[in-house]
Amino acid sequence: MAQRDRVMRMSVEQPLWRALAGYRVLAMIYAIGLFAAAHDGFARPWLAIAYFAVLGVWTLATLPQVASAAACTKPFLAVDLTVALTGILITPLADAVQRVHDGGPTLPSIWTAGSVLAFAIKGGWRWAALASTLVAVANLIERGTPARDTVHNVVLVWVASIAIGYVVEVARASERTLARALEIEAATRERERLARDIHDSVLQVLAMVQRRGAVIGGEAAELGRMAGEQEVALRTLVSGGLVPVSRASEDDARGAVVRGAAEDEPDDGPVDLRALLAPHAGSRVSLAEPGAPVPLAPQAAREVAAAVGAALDNVRRHAGEQARAWILVEDEPDEVIVTVRDDGPGIPEGRLAQAEGEGRLGVAQSIRGRLRDLGGSADVISVPGQGTEVELRVPKHHRQTNDPRGKAEQR
Repeated sequence: MAQRDRVMRMSVEQPLWRALAGYRVLAMIYAIGLFAAAHDGFARPWLAIAYFAVLGVWTLATLPQVASAAACTKPFLAVDLTVALTGILITPLADAVQRVHDGGPTLPSIWTAGSVLAFAIKGGWRWAALASTLVAVANLIERGTPARDTVHNVVLVWVASIAIGYVVEVARASERTLARALEIEAATRERERLARDIHDSVLQVLAMVQRRGAVIGGEAAELGRMAGEQEVALRTLVSGGLVPVSRASEDDARGAVVRGAAEDEPDDGPVDLRALLAPHAGSRVSLAEPGAPVPLAPQAAREVAAAVGAALDNVRRHAGEQARAWILVEDEPDEVIVTVRDDGPGIPEGRLAQAEGEGRLGVAQSIRGRLRDLGGSADVISVPGQGTEVELRVPKHHRQTNDPRGKAEQR
C-alpha cells in the first residue's frame, strides 16, 4: 500500500506567545491610560506624548514578531528592550520630580514586563535574568534611590520572568521526550506490520522450499538448506530490537515534530468480512457464518482475514495437511468474533513463548499483533491432544491508525 508521511506537531509554548501578544497590547493601553489620567501633573507632557506615540506604533507593528519563537529574533528583542528602558529612563524628564520621588509609575509602566517575558519565552531563564537585571538597573537609575516599592517591583519582575523562562525550558525538554517516545512507538508499530507481511509471504516460502528440498534430495536438498539458513537470518532480523532513530524538531518554535508512517486507506464504506473469509473454506476447512453481512472497516476486515489465514497456516504446518479446521464468525452488536478451531495435536505448554523467542512470529505478530493494532484481542486456547482454538475479537467502531495520539497534521 502507498505510504504517506503523518506528522503531529506538539507545542505547549505557542499559547504563551499568543498570551504575550495580548498582554503587550493591553499593557500599552493601560500605560497610556495612566498618563491620560495624570497628564496635568507632568512637567513635559509633550515628551511623554511623543514616547507613547512611538510605543503604540511599535507595539502594534511588532505583533507578528511575538507570534512565535522563530519570528521573535534577537535583534527584535534588543530593540524591544531598548524601547522599554528608554521609557523608564526618560520618566524623570517628562514627569514631575515629586511624582517620581513619591513612587509614581514609569512611562511604560507594566509594558516593560512584556518585553522581559519575551526574553523568557524565547531563551529561557538565563535570557530572562539578563533582561530583568537591565530593567532593574534602569528603575534604580530612574528613582535615584532603592526605595521599597521600587525594589518590590524589580524583584517581582525578576522572579516572575525567571520562573516562566525555567518553565518554558522544562516544557521544551518534555516535548522532545514525548516526541521521541511517540516516534519510537510509531516505528515499532510499522516494524511489526512489516514483520507480519514478511511472515505471511517470504518466510512461508523459504520454509516450504526447505521442507520440499529435504524431501527431494540432491541439489534440491542443498537449495533447501540455503533457504533454511536465510529463513533463520530473516527471522532474526525481523524479531531483532528496534533500531534507534534520532530526529530533531524541524522548528523548535512550532514545537516538537513526531513522524510516523501510515498506510493510505481508501474512504470506501465497510466491507463484508464473510467475502474475505470465504476463500479459506475448502474440503478440510468449514466456514460457519451469519446469514446477514458482517460489516467492518476495510483495513480491519483485511487484518482479521489475514490473521485467520495465519491461523490456518499454523494448522497445516503443525497439525498436518489432513487436519480439519472450523471457522466460526459471530456478529455481535459491538464487536465481531472469529474463532478458528482445529483437531490437531494441540500446542505443548510454553511452546508459543519459545517460538517467539526463536523469531517465529506467526502467533505473536501475524495474529495477536494484528488484533492489537485494531484495538481487539486474540486468545489462543490449546490442550495437548485436543486441538487448538484461536479466538479473534475486533471492535466494530475502531479505526486503525499508526498515529499514537490519534490526531495528526498531514503535509
